[in-house]
Amino acid sequence: MALDIGKKSRPELERQIAGLDALELTTGSRRNPLLRFWSALWPMLTAVAIALAAWQAVVMSGWKERYVLPGPTDMAPDFVDQITSGSFWEAVGLTMQRAVIGFALSIVIGVAIGVAVSQSRIMRRAFGSLITGLQTMPSIAWFPLAILLFKLSESAILFVVVLGAAPSIANGLIAGVDYTPPILLRAGKVMGLRGLDFYRHLIMPASLPSFVAGLKQGWAFAWRSLMAGELLVIIGDTTSLGVLLSQARELNDTPAMISFMIMILIIGILIDQLFGVVDRAIRTRWGLDSG
Repeated sequence: MALDIGKKSRPELERQIAGLDALELTTGSRRNPLLRFWSALWPMLTAVAIALAAWQAVVMSGWKERYVLPGPTDMAPDFVDQITSGSFWEAVGLTMQRAVIGFALSIVIGVAIGVAVSQSRIMRRAFGSLITGLQTMPSIAWFPLAILLFKLSESAILFVVVLGAAPSIANGLIAGVDYTPPILLRAGKVMGLRGLDFYRHLIMPASLPSFVAGLKQGWAFAWRSLMAGELLVIIGDTTSLGVLLSQARELNDTPAMISFMIMILIIGILIDQLFGVVDRAIRTRWGLDSG
């Protein structure tokens, strides 16, 4: 077999390789976009239907009174009223503004820490375990210090969001650098990549999958920290999703409280889908997506 391959001319081998590439591309693009969309959508719809059915079954079992735990059909009108009110979307806007600012700061700080630690053995020994410890620390434990330092202010909320998200982002980048193939590092040095160019053209592209995973985990920590902050730190007359949730709890308005919780869940799912799109794009570019 090896002898036969050796006897083949170079043009013939190139034609065969091109044919295999074309076959792979045709196989990957054969599926209709609508079918791809439906194949991604129906599992989520099925999961939602199962969750709603289980919720309704618990309510019908009589475990709790309906005014304590209303069913999906009981709170659906309240949910519609909430999402069609202007004040509700103003609260969502404030919450998302805090989330975007806090997550952006977390990315800047996390990347800076990740680059510094990943390229220095001394820094890694000194701060590697500390970063992991900060990542595992419950975000709510930071709020007494945050309130002491920044009072009841936006800075207190952002302080906890950054502390919750930045360690995960830094660890994602560190893991990506650690798993960069040594042959790529040697090739980059042979090609003359140094300093910023070495990171820009080699380290960052090679560590991108792990870095995106770190960003995704960092967002999850940032979102959780933000919701805890909005429940604990109420600033003047500002209204956010956390404030609405807290007010509904104080008024024993269970339908409204569940409506706000569902909206928080929906936002988290939508952001997760955005990260999924980025991850699939990376996998497709690297030839790892089987379609």
